[in-house]
Amino acid sequence: MDERWRSGAQVEIVGCFSRQPHIYKVFVRDELDPDCPIRNILNRISDKWTLLVLYTLNKHESIRFRDLYAEIPDISQKMLVLTLRTLESDGLVERKVYAEVPPRVEYALTERAHSLFPIIDSLIQWAKDHFHEIILDRTKAKSQSQKS
Repeated sequence: MDERWRSGAQVEIVGCFSRQPHIYKVFVRDELDPDCPIRNILNRISDKWTLLVLYTLNKHESIRFRDLYAEIPDISQKMLVLTLRTLESDGLVERKVYAEVPPRVEYALTERAHSLFPIIDSLIQWAKDHFHEIILDRTKAKSQSQKS
């Protein structure tokens, strides 16, 4: 077995993909390894749009697609659809379709997504606490690179 696998970090996933239940064991590798599922999850959460979509969804109990789209002015419809599908496949967003004409679709956060918000709120607070210094450092770095 690959040395990078951690023996103690084992997760059992139970799924019924046929009539017989199967147990799959997923081993967590070093988080820096490209094949590590932890790295994959962190990459999905930290992409360009995911946190913004989660943050916007958190302001509502549920929200229609067009209203969500209107609240995020610089996202394209295609990227919003893709981000919502990804979040739904990860169990972070629920999509509810109402049998109406025209069809109404609403999105809401799952309990799993709500469990992320203490971390997201901490990250936002960290950004608020440090953004002045970061902007100043960026300005200094930009002026130094222009002198070179």
